[in-house]
Amino acid sequence: MDDVDPALVLEWHMGGSIGSLTPAVGQTLGVAREPSEHENGPCFNLAKNQTAADPLPSWRRAAPSECMKSGALLKEKINRHEPTYGVIATFHFWPGLVEIAMKAGLDYLIIDLEHLTHPAEMVADACAIGRREGFPILVRPASAEFTTVRLAMDLGPCGLLIPYVQDLATMDEIRDAVHLKPRGRRRPGGPGNFWVKDYNYSTWKKEFEDDLIILPQIESKIGLENAEAIARHPITTAIAIGPYDLSADLGVCWQPESPELNGAIERIRQAGRAAGKNMWMIGDGPALTQRGFTFLCLTEPIMFLAASLGQLVQNTRTNAPAGPAPGMPLP
Repeated sequence: MDDVDPALVLEWHMGGSIGSLTPAVGQTLGVAREPSEHENGPCFNLAKNQTAADPLPSWRRAAPSECMKSGALLKEKINRHEPTYGVIATFHFWPGLVEIAMKAGLDYLIIDLEHLTHPAEMVADACAIGRREGFPILVRPASAEFTTVRLAMDLGPCGLLIPYVQDLATMDEIRDAVHLKPRGRRRPGGPGNFWVKDYNYSTWKKEFEDDLIILPQIESKIGLENAEAIARHPITTAIAIGPYDLSADLGVCWQPESPELNGAIERIRQAGRAAGKNMWMIGDGPALTQRGFTFLCLTEPIMFLAASLGQLVQNTRTNAPAGPAPGMPLP
């Protein structure tokens, strides 16, 4: 076990999945597992000759030119105001949703931990898939509080959608949670460490922090008043909105056509423009595109499934014949 990470072995003994083991670890523990296609691809780039000077075991080193690009590519699209579409998984999540999102042609996926606690190992597995495939996986933590954000980073996303951001003090707390010293106070650990080839600060900054995506959500009147300052904060990639919570705080709880809410949306949009940044918006994709929005969250997958099934049933009932079709036997 010279090249086996003892921490990973301990994690497996404490309930880690067989899928989290490398073939070498699995052989040592007596658990069979075939190497995945990702481990044979360019993003894993296992070194054949490890020296004592290597900071990480060979099976944990990743090619720096291949694996840290999902955040950079997404950020580039956002900043260029190119059409950028994703979904947010709130009600139900499983790692297979990543492949579904990719095959659908989406540009990113957000795993929502604000309202439901999806299993940490499952979220980390999904982030790992995104890292290996170059597909952006973001996480929405339960709050903007330091420890909550820091632990969300340890799961390995390429960015965060931060709920209920109200002021610059909150933005500074987020900065401290996502940046290592001297720029912040993050203490990295967990699967998020797989983003980098070594643990030097310069590596963290260049290969991860510089391309990290931070989307602070404006969801209150206080946040609205501070929208320009929040948009100008150095870690803000694009300013974001939580339209339902904001509508409630404005006294027009889910009245999407209300002048108060739409005025607030435009105010947030202008705050982003003044800072030279895009705006993340959620809702009716075609309608929002017509209004000039480019960085969109199109739906929540389970809500979309429910609505699509309801529409399918309605359409089928409307077009169904009154009785059994002639010549068709009853079941």
